Amino acid sequence: MHRVAVVASPPVSMFNLAIPELLLDKARIDGRPGYEVVICAPDPGPVATTGTLGLSVPCGLEALRGAHTVIVAGAGEPFAPDPRVLRALREAAADGVRIASICTGAFSLAEAGLLDGRRATTYWAHTEEMRRRHPAVDVRGDVLYTQDGQFLTSSGYAAGIDLCLHLIRTDYGAAVANEVARLALVAPVRPGGQTQFTHTPLPSERGTACSDTRGWAMRNLDKPLTLTDLARHAGVSVRTLTRRFHAESGVSPLQWLLHQRVERARELLETTNLRMDQVAAACGLGTADSLRGHLVRRTGLTPSAYRARFGRPGGTGPLPSTSSTSSTSSTSSTSSASSASSASSAA
Repeated sequence: MHRVAVVASPPVSMFNLAIPELLLDKARIDGRPGYEVVICAPDPGPVATTGTLGLSVPCGLEALRGAHTVIVAGAGEPFAPDPRVLRALREAAADGVRIASICTGAFSLAEAGLLDGRRATTYWAHTEEMRRRHPAVDVRGDVLYTQDGQFLTSSGYAAGIDLCLHLIRTDYGAAVANEVARLALVAPVRPGGQTQFTHTPLPSERGTACSDTRGWAMRNLDKPLTLTDLARHAGVSVRTLTRRFHAESGVSPLQWLLHQRVERARELLETTNLRMDQVAAACGLGTADSLRGHLVRRTGLTPSAYRARFGRPGGTGPLPSTSSTSSTSSTSSTSSASSASSASSAA
């Protein structure tokens, strides 16, 4: 079982503090818990919060010893973190522990010197303060979360949800992370900018004009969708679609479509025994070679290696029910590969 220590530095944000336990506790692997989550603080006992709720934390910072992951929750006074927390974080980092932060918790990582020369993010309102106080940190103000080596940081409150889902996906695969998202009634895993298992960050969606078209595209990923197809479904011109899509999703339609195709491929590799060419056809990537190229760029793993790492024993064989596999002829596979290639170039 993966052990996670969550650090509550006073005055801690209760929302920040609750996110890891609420989400990680929902991860089940073959019916068993995937994580043990322990809340700790510099001084066990009553801990001040940013609101009116009271909090009592039973464990001290010794809980970081033996943890596989440490998460620092955001605090109301983040600019002068407790020296004991900084010392514990440095010790954990020296042991190779994965260390993450939610919201303003990034200031603790930065003050400990763990983010020097690395990409990081924090709560948007404090982005410039982070740059001013820690000029050696490559601060990214327009992403949900970042990962640079063993260190992860997330931006505002809700981005902590994306960060935790990303941790689950990294540890147990996309299928488990997506199931946790469904149980928690939150958006599926969204990439945030890390280097190994994601590529281009997708900002949170900010509008609904194209939501029906996005849903339609998700149900038809096995088809060779083009910009013209998407625009026709939305009832607008290609130029208008592209402008609206970027305003709502932060990326072009083809970038978004490619991301969804690769995410579908990952889930099929984890949960089915389909051949690689079947996986490629089912998610609209066209050919096994195209699938391999896109997956290696996104994850650093070939499809076979990805399945070996994240696949579930006894995976099923039938194709998903997005649409009939018979509609994916050799002609459509070639067109899908071309569409995926165009999307990759756009990305």
